[in-house]
Amino acid sequence: MRYELAESARSGCPINAAVEAFGDSWSLLVLRDVMFGSRRYFRELLAGSEEGIASNILADRLKRLVNAGLLTREDAGPGRRAAYSLTEASIQLVPIFAQLGEWGLRHRPTTKRLRVRAELLAAGGPELWNEFMAELRTIHLGAPPPERDGPSVMERLAKAYTDAL
Repeated sequence: MRYELAESARSGCPINAAVEAFGDSWSLLVLRDVMFGSRRYFRELLAGSEEGIASNILADRLKRLVNAGLLTREDAGPGRRAAYSLTEASIQLVPIFAQLGEWGLRHRPTTKRLRVRAELLAAGGPELWNEFMAELRTIHLGAPPPERDGPSVMERLAKAYTDAL
């Protein structure tokens, strides 16, 4: 799919276009929490933020990510919580998140509790990333569940995290 250059874009550079869509740190962390933390509601994202995101910043980033086509927001009736879902475009960020995590493992100080998922993704490589993307498509896009033997990637990531606690 091809997109036209947005009038607000600084340039037509593909790297710039990507950075403008999801490149600020809060947007990446919100996507991370929806993708890896299974947090789909505003309050879950706010309460579960390891980095302590403020509610006004979270509201702004969610709105930006929806406008950029990286999240969808469920139409909720009055008094109901709206769920956020990943789009195909954001699901395709899994390899980028895995590579960012692997870079962070090698070059930045991390904690055992928070590094285990990145280690699992790095060790699993593209095969695991593709399996994880298929699972995310089931959860967020309603695709049929992938065939698998053994635990899902989500289950393996959750187990690695709880084992590290």
